[in-house]
Order: sequence, then C-alpha cells, then structure tokens
Amino acid sequence: MSGTFLGMPAFPANAAVAVRDSQLRYNLRRATRTIRGKRAFMVDELPDWAELRRAGKEIKDHTLRNLEHYLLRMEEAVTAAGGHVHWAADAEEANRIVADLVKATGETTVVKVKSMATQEIGLNEALLAEGITAYETDLAELIVQLGDDWPSHILVPAIHRNRSEIREIFQEKMADWGRAAPEDLTDEPRALAEAARLHLRERFLSTKVAVSGANFMIAETGTLVVLESEGNGRMCLTLPETLISVVGIEKLLPSWRDLEVFLQLLPRSSTGERMNPYTSTWTGATEGQEFHLVLLDNGRTNVLADEVGRQALRCIRCSACLNVCPVYERAGGHAYGSVYPGPIGAILTPQLRGTASELDASLPYASTLCGACFDACPVAIDIPEVLVHLRGKVRHARAERLGMRVAGWVFDRPTRLARAQRFGGRLRRFVPGRLPGPLSGWTDTRDIPDIPAESFRDWWNRTDGGAR
Repeated sequence: MSGTFLGMPAFPANAAVAVRDSQLRYNLRRATRTIRGKRAFMVDELPDWAELRRAGKEIKDHTLRNLEHYLLRMEEAVTAAGGHVHWAADAEEANRIVADLVKATGETTVVKVKSMATQEIGLNEALLAEGITAYETDLAELIVQLGDDWPSHILVPAIHRNRSEIREIFQEKMADWGRAAPEDLTDEPRALAEAARLHLRERFLSTKVAVSGANFMIAETGTLVVLESEGNGRMCLTLPETLISVVGIEKLLPSWRDLEVFLQLLPRSSTGERMNPYTSTWTGATEGQEFHLVLLDNGRTNVLADEVGRQALRCIRCSACLNVCPVYERAGGHAYGSVYPGPIGAILTPQLRGTASELDASLPYASTLCGACFDACPVAIDIPEVLVHLRGKVRHARAERLGMRVAGWVFDRPTRLARAQRFGGRLRRFVPGRLPGPLSGWTDTRDIPDIPAESFRDWWNRTDGGAR
C-alpha cells in the first residue's frame, strides 16, 4: 500500500488525539447516525435481505476460490472488446504502468473517478513525481485534495469536515487548481455544490485522459461497473480519449446475473438508497476511446492464502461497518492511518501491508469486538473473527500467548490451580495496581481485581461447604 500514512503513531495514540477534537466528534456523530438510520429503513424494507446477504457472500466466496479462472476470462473478454490488460503485482508496478500510459499520450493532466485502489497505491503522488497532475472529480475527494488532507471515510471521504470548513477550503484553494470559487460563496450546500460543478466542468472539457476504479468487474463479458451519486463518473468515463482503470483483482463477479444481487446490497448498505443515481458500465474500447485495465494484486493473493483472513476480500466498500462502529464514530478515519478506515480497515490493512510497523500491528486492536460490524456487513464478513485471528499473529501478542500457555498449564490440573491460588493469596499485598511493560494496556482502562486472602476452594474445605 501507499506510504502516505506510514510513519504515523499506533492507533491508540492517534485515537487519543482525535477524541479530544469536539468538532470532529460532532461531525462524525451527526453523519454516521444519519446514514445508518437511512440504511436501517431501506434494509427493513426488503423481506429477503438475509437471503440477499447470503447470496452475496456465496458469490464472492465462489469467485475467490476460482479467482485464477475468472481473471483469465476477464482478460480474454476485455482484449476481445478492444481493450488492453496489464497485470500489476504491487503498487510500484501499477504506478509505473499508469504513468507510462499517460506519458505515451503526451498529456500532463488526468481526471479521476473516485477510486480507493489508486489511493491505496499512492497513484496521485507517483504521477506528480512524473510531472503529471491528477484532478479528483468526486466532490468529497475534491474537498480532500484542495484541503491537502486525507480521506477519512470509505463512502464520504470528507466526513470530518463541516460545510463552513468546506467553504473556506474552496475560497482559499480552488483557484490554485483551476476555476476559482465565487467571491460571495456561502456555506449553503447548494452553493458549494454549484461552485464545485463549475470548477469541475472546466476540467472535464479540457482533459483527455481519465483514471478510474471500478466497483465490480464482470468476467463473462469483460464489463466494468462504477456506482456513484454525482455524475462525475459518467463525465470521466465518456469524455476523455484515453481511459485507464485500476482495479483490485478481488472485484470480479462471474456473470451479469450475479451483479443483480450487489446492485441491491450496495446502495442500501452505503447511502441508504434503493438504488444509486448513476450506474456506469463499459466494455473494452468504445467509440474510438482507448481503454486500459490494470489488474492490481498488491498483497491480495497473500490475503487469499489465509483461510480466516481471506473473507476480507469479499468487501464491496459500502462503509456500513464504519457507520455502526462505536470506535470509528469517536476516533474518525485518520486514526487508522490507512485509506481503509474503520472495522474493515482494521482487518484489511494489516493483511495487505503486513504488521511490521507499530501502526499496522495496532489495528487489530482498534475494536471493541462488539460485533455490530458483522451484523451490518452486506456480505457477512465476520470482522470480529478476523480481528481475533490477526491479534494472534502480531508481534506484541507474544506475551499474551505466553500468558495463555502458562494459564493453560495451571488450569490443566486441580492441584496446580489450588497451589497457585494459595500462592496468590499470600502475595496479594504485592500485586501492583498496574501491569508492567507490554501488558500495561490491560490496566490503562481497568483495575486489577483484588485477590482474596482465602480462595473459595479453601473456604469450602474449611467450612465443609458453609455447613460449619
């Protein structure tokens, strides 16, 4: 993944800073509660939601089990339709492919449809190093780019900003990127949207290369699908002379019939709508446009090899897990140090990036394990299960594993447990109020229970079960 976020402190340190920002907490609370309320209404509307959820899970699991077959089928279909397919093992290779394709056109600017895969690999930064400027066209992504900021939500990247802050960003930065914001711009949503529309329309009409992601790929026909709410995707996909799509290999679906399931699951789970306003599909090169598909691995085959962790690759990026997560609602997306925040980021990022850094090793612990994320997930990813699985693999879990082995040895024999209890009773005065070293996290927010002078076992034996 991109090095954009690397070097940040671990999640607890980031979260401790975030929860002290009252404006951030207000913005997050208001937005997430509104979205999850709409989602709940739309989900309750469907009597067969559980069956749809099960179908989505089974389709994704089948595709992942047969990924090699469907990837080759996708390549054949795209090529037959006049497109070009490129395979990228990692972020560096994907960035090089895209940069070379843009430079081959002679252009120095590109417009982008919202794409988490390109954020994951740090494409904008890589293109800039090659003298190419990428312009975000999604409204929230535009706000983030103009504000020199990071996205903090999968669906609403600028969820941490309120409309007054957005107005200031537009007035101060929009002119540096193209058409300036009106001098009399207010913070009314309609006025802000109009300022962005005029700014972006100028960019759409002058840029000849576009970069997109995709919500889904249909192996049957080589078709790519983008769902969005503003129409910017339609502009990016149709106007430029060259279209380059960077898509994670897990986004495949076998057939058009499978897409029907996800066109019901995704809008309801993400925006709380029956259907999204714009669904764009394209197959290969159309109307003289040159089309390139970059299939991105970047750690995904490693995730696929983990029998427990691979379920994270079912994710359809709906953000339902973020909107119900009590940790995300208070800490926000930046605390996760990844383009994938919230519960799904806590299990996906450590698998894609590894757990060598302090930040990535801390992400499996960025959860209460309450299970709300699993209940909300439209493809039934058992996020708590994967979190516990990853906790057993990170570096600072060694002390916990050692403690569990010692506890297992003690509990294995009643005589050992009795001796341990008596020993603990005699040393009760010396038990510290806070555990030392790597175990200190357990006592940062909880007290160590007092050890009784006499164990229940000894009391029972002494009093004959309380009879004397």
